Parts: sequence; structure tokens; C-alpha cells
Amino acid sequence: MEQLIQYLSDNQQEFYVFILAVFVGIEVISKVPTVLHTPLMSGSNALSGVVIVGSILVLGKTSPENYVALSLGFLAVLLATLNVVGGFAVTNRMLEMFKKKPAKK
Repeated sequence: MEQLIQYLSDNQQEFYVFILAVFVGIEVISKVPTVLHTPLMSGSNALSGVVIVGSILVLGKTSPENYVALSLGFLAVLLATLNVVGGFAVTNRMLEMFKKKPAKK
């Protein structure tokens, strides 16, 4: 716990930028029209794929004693994976809406 508090105090400015980025991201995403949702989701899936690969690479180089870095890396892999899976599910569901339905006999 002491390591976490020290890390937060050493990187206080980065956390301010992160919090500001969260608020700006929410504001930008809430203004996206529904027509652009599918292309935006595809771009988000690509970025999440990069996050997954980067997180795995960083986790591989982290020392086993650094529990904070290991926890944050695991959380990054988990959340990015959930984002990719959810993005593909939503994109697939939206694309199903544009397929022609079979004619009833």
C-alpha cells in the first residue's frame, strides 16, 4: 500500500491528465451520431488490440516483486480484452440489421 501511495504522489500530474482525458473522452463519445458508431467501434477495437499487445509486453518485462505494475498490467489486459469482445459483438449485431431477411413462404 505504501508503494501505491508513493507512486500516486510521484505521478500526480499524470493522474490529473488521465482524469481530464476520461471526462473529455466521455464528452466526445456521447456526441457521436449513431451512423458513425460502427466505424468508431472498429477503430476502438484496433486500438484495444494494440493496448492488449503492449500490456502483455510490459507485463513480461515487469519484475515479479512489483505488484502495482503487475496489477495495473493485468487490469489493462482484462479491460482491453473486454472492449474488443464487446466491440465485435456490438458491431456484428449492428451489421445483422442491414442483412436482408429471408422471405416467408
